[in-house]
Amino acid sequence: MIYLAPIQGITDRIFRNIFPKYFKGVDRAMAPFISTSKRKKVETVILRELDPEKNTGITVIPQILSKDPDDFIPLADQLYEMGYHTVNWNLGCPFPVVVNKGKGSGMLCYPLAIEQFLDRTIPVMKAKLTIKLRIGLAYPDEILALIPIFNRYPVEELIIHPRTGKQMYEGDVDLDIFSRCVEISRHEIVYNGDLDSTARYEILSKRFPSIGRWMIGRGLLADPFLAEKIISGDTRSMEEKIRIIRRFHDDLFDEYSKVMSGPAHITDKMKSIWAYLGNFFENSEKVKKKIHKAQNVKHYLDVVKNIFKE
Repeated sequence: MIYLAPIQGITDRIFRNIFPKYFKGVDRAMAPFISTSKRKKVETVILRELDPEKNTGITVIPQILSKDPDDFIPLADQLYEMGYHTVNWNLGCPFPVVVNKGKGSGMLCYPLAIEQFLDRTIPVMKAKLTIKLRIGLAYPDEILALIPIFNRYPVEELIIHPRTGKQMYEGDVDLDIFSRCVEISRHEIVYNGDLDSTARYEILSKRFPSIGRWMIGRGLLADPFLAEKIISGDTRSMEEKIRIIRRFHDDLFDEYSKVMSGPAHITDKMKSIWAYLGNFFENSEKVKKKIHKAQNVKHYLDVVKNIFKE
């Protein structure tokens, strides 16, 4: 089973709806997190991004960023009533603005707070709970104190990115710590982190034969065919792939044009996607540089046309 990872600002409902029209192999997508800190903003996000009638693509799991169970429970219950019978608790976000508030990976060095959170939420919430986390905030073995806590609760799965929060997305993943997590956890574990090629998948799947669920973020944005290649092999020609990516791009551009206010917002949105998608192309840095330099919609579309033509 392959999950599309939540990437703030990229994997929104439009992206999630359009992606499976062109690319195969992704079974579920986790939506970028909703923070419980500003209730009015939360309601807006839910109505805009998680309205089931507007999520017609990949099966979606909402993700909640919270350190307060009394905020988490009503939001999880609201999502349940909307039809989302599984929600995810974000214990992995590494960004300082989140960590400094004691949320995301900022909670990982406080086992008691995590235990108290689960004590309060699990018995009363309606939805099933999954947890997405890193192996620690500053130290890679912090998770080893948490797995025994998780083992005491009916958590559906643990999605583990084997980096610390302090690492952000730099440095190597710690596969030795991940292996120890697999050994001591009684829950289903999903691997997440640096899965960016079929070669990498082969290495990981051989080392962790018990893992049957994989979450891919940046790897899928850079190569949208990656899930398909993992499942059924690389059967498409490069010419066919380029044609599919072009249609995917045009569909995204059209849909964002319908909902975004002003051409600058549209080009900025598409540039953020190209920051990853550009890696699919030969001379990727040159491609991304051309996209980045586009000054307006017309310039942007001309650049895109030339990239695909070349």
